[in-house]
Amino acid sequence: MANLMLTGDEDMLAHNSIVKKVYDPACGTGGMLTVSAINPNDETYAVCKSDMLIKGDGRDADTIKPDSSFSRDGHPNMTFDYMISNPPYGKSWKKGADFIRAEHARGSAGRFEAGLPRISDGQLLFLQHMLSKQVPPEEGGSRIAIVMNGSPLFTGDAGSGESEIRRWILENDWLEGIVALPDQLFYNTGISTYIWVLSNRKEERRKGKVQLIDATGCYVKMRKSLGDKRHEITDEQIQEITRLFRTFAESEHVKIFDTTDFGYRKITVERPLRLNFAITPERIARLRSERAFVNLATTRKKGEAGLVEVAEGKRLQREILALLLQGMAGDQVYLNREAFERVLAAGFEGMNLRSPVRRAILSALGKRDENASVCVDAKGQPDPDPDLRDTENVPLGESVYDYVEREVKPHVPDAWIDESVVDAKDGGVGRVGYEINFNRYFYTYTPPRPLVENEAEIKSLEAEILGMVREMMG
Repeated sequence: MANLMLTGDEDMLAHNSIVKKVYDPACGTGGMLTVSAINPNDETYAVCKSDMLIKGDGRDADTIKPDSSFSRDGHPNMTFDYMISNPPYGKSWKKGADFIRAEHARGSAGRFEAGLPRISDGQLLFLQHMLSKQVPPEEGGSRIAIVMNGSPLFTGDAGSGESEIRRWILENDWLEGIVALPDQLFYNTGISTYIWVLSNRKEERRKGKVQLIDATGCYVKMRKSLGDKRHEITDEQIQEITRLFRTFAESEHVKIFDTTDFGYRKITVERPLRLNFAITPERIARLRSERAFVNLATTRKKGEAGLVEVAEGKRLQREILALLLQGMAGDQVYLNREAFERVLAAGFEGMNLRSPVRRAILSALGKRDENASVCVDAKGQPDPDPDLRDTENVPLGESVYDYVEREVKPHVPDAWIDESVVDAKDGGVGRVGYEINFNRYFYTYTPPRPLVENEAEIKSLEAEILGMVREMMG
């Protein structure tokens, strides 16, 4: 992480007169850094501070602060040249939720303006906190290295807190690269992890770009496991990963993308509602459970007025059911909702039926039928069928209408885009989302075994099992 964070700055840092500030908001016992850190645990705070006293001249130790970096920032209004951290994975931020939500509500004046991740995982809060402490680009800027699990890469749908945080980072062009590490590198977890490298002072060739490095194969097995830690990265492999990052060229294990390549618009695709209508015992029974119909005989007022209302509601229920049971429409199946509504209007003439009750009757007596006419609203526009509703993720930069014409309508010609679903920030049709899916970019197809090999193995296993049975039977 340190190598990646300092890549390109080696010559500048080689001068004795250069002094830079380094920060870790989740330093624990101080193993990651030696300068600024915050930790809620008194014991690890003491270990870290004593370590600074032993290694330094005492002044560094004063920068080690206890408590939570979220609710009590130990270094308010400070910025740092370099930031490096290994925050806890999947740790809830419920304890400081009130403070964090209030900070988010401050917008750009706070540290969490981009969004809030799900309350069960605060990794992206640490990253936002670090980004809030960047030195302005005109004053030299900052570089950040943070290691996280896979969740911050793709968790959260378009419009969610996680997606909005990724969007904020990529649209500000702060993400330089991500390195996928081997699994089983940590003592207390075997999960896969990823190093994010970020900067607000990207060199020219990296502007608008993100470099992904697949280093999952860069490890050697340890002679003896330490908890869940069974793999380690050698110094030579670290140098190779650093070289790949510095070279910034595509290869088998390196991909370079535009920042917008990770974005998409999630659009809602509707299809028309088609119903047939008939008055059958089964559909009448369905009406009895419709909420609006049931509510006719539900008390909403206290005292005698409520009793009168319930009695009137029960009478109306009986009348409706009686008219339907008499088969006022006969055995006919209607394939057009408007025609059936005219039949209902004639049958219920003189009855004061509220709109919710009328909708309940239509809902109970209707059944989906692809051969029926399209149900339309008062303006003649087709009603959408909730059961046929779907979503599509359209790459940023592509017209959502062109996409639907090409990818959707050849299969469902009557589909259309729900234009009422728009992005809260840019107002465009569909909600903008961002995700980074390593498996998609580095997927290698492995053909299945030939069937003849599968068959041979099955026969071998059958013979082995048969032999064991015979042996058991004597």
